[in-house]
Amino acid sequence: MPTPTSPLTGYQRSVLFVAILASFVSLLDGSVVNLALPAITRELGGGLSAQQWIVDAYMLTLGSLILVAGSLSDLFGRVRILIWGLIGFGATSLVCGIATNDVMLILARGLQGVAGALLVPSSLALIIAAFSGAAQSKAIGQWTAWTGASTLIAPLIGGVAVDYFSWRFVFLINIVPIVICLPMLFRLRGTDALRDRTTRVDYLGAVLAVVGLGGVVYAMIEQGSFGWGSPLVLLPLVIGALALLGFVIHERRTAQPMMPLALFSIRNFWVGNISTLFIYGALSLGFFALGLYLQQVAQLSATIAGIAMLPSTVLMLLLSSWFGALAGRFGPRLFMAIGPIVAGGGFLCLLSLSEEFNYWWQVLPGILLFGLGLAITVAPLTSAILGSVSADRAGIGSAVNNAVARIAGLVTVALAGALMGGMLSTESTRLVSVVTAALLIGGGVISAIGIQNQRSGKQLSDSPQTIPPE
Repeated sequence: MPTPTSPLTGYQRSVLFVAILASFVSLLDGSVVNLALPAITRELGGGLSAQQWIVDAYMLTLGSLILVAGSLSDLFGRVRILIWGLIGFGATSLVCGIATNDVMLILARGLQGVAGALLVPSSLALIIAAFSGAAQSKAIGQWTAWTGASTLIAPLIGGVAVDYFSWRFVFLINIVPIVICLPMLFRLRGTDALRDRTTRVDYLGAVLAVVGLGGVVYAMIEQGSFGWGSPLVLLPLVIGALALLGFVIHERRTAQPMMPLALFSIRNFWVGNISTLFIYGALSLGFFALGLYLQQVAQLSATIAGIAMLPSTVLMLLLSSWFGALAGRFGPRLFMAIGPIVAGGGFLCLLSLSEEFNYWWQVLPGILLFGLGLAITVAPLTSAILGSVSADRAGIGSAVNNAVARIAGLVTVALAGALMGGMLSTESTRLVSVVTAALLIGGGVISAIGIQNQRSGKQLSDSPQTIPPE
């Protein structure tokens, strides 16, 4: 395996390119619609609740099924699952692009999330298998830079699409990278391991996860319309909670769980995932609210609003790989502690928002500080979590971490309406900024207390150092 300074092999270059592009498509689509929401509402109808569902329908199926996708990745092969996911993603993107009403779009977004769930764990598992040591940390840094930037560059793409083409272009553009990526994946098919036919997919666990998350998220979104005391809210909430409880019980008892609970006996794995819950929940909440604020309150065009959030993307692209390499040398703990706190400080800067909007003094400093903090955080966070599990379990380890990240965003966006009091304003945006900052700072504190740097190249855990293949 090459050293960090040696040139990559042709296989490694192909793996890195495919992994980045496939994940970029999936993660980009999770947030690219934020700046298109006002235009979608004008054409298809629906209010804040419909806007939340257009975002959350995708994250619901993505977050709950990404665990199954991790198992499928280890079972059928990472390249094969990526091919299936990209084909499905292209088809469902087309349906989103031709939607004739908000219900059709929400349903299509849910199906799109099913396909998107197949992409992220398989792509990252490919990197884990193709690289090792410091070279792996640097590769993960490049992956996180580009996939993390997808969340931040999404507003610009959405803004340009809305102002110069149509909101439908946001979905149809997905077909281009898919067409580029598929031929390269077909050439990598020979690198997949043979299917283990003794392994079974945890279908019951998948159903319980979807029902559980769906019921809870439905209650969170619709309570703004019906109130917590309404049977239309209470019933889904209770069913969802019971399904989630059933999911945990089932995962403990089944022979081949889609989320092996033994993974959470590894210290860096469970601490890192708690940090992920806080950090990515904050990321989704903060940019959901800020994207709407810049258009609907500050009255910026969709394109200008996208450009307004672009500086954080630039910092991510420039610095993430470097911080990933540093974390490979010095350990992830310091970076995972400082980064989220710096990012939280960026959102606290948004407390200067006032009725007399001024981007240069009220928004730009916070955007820059947030981008720096996130660049410090994302690659070390990913390395700490995936570096704590065995390579044989990279698929499911990646899937659990990505599921936590998507579910965190799913929940915080669902709660956005309650935080805003059902109304978007300068004051409600400041409140959301405080909550976002608190979540980010909380993630940094948790990392500072709980994350351990690796010693002698071994995984750290409170019990066995790695989880063997099941």
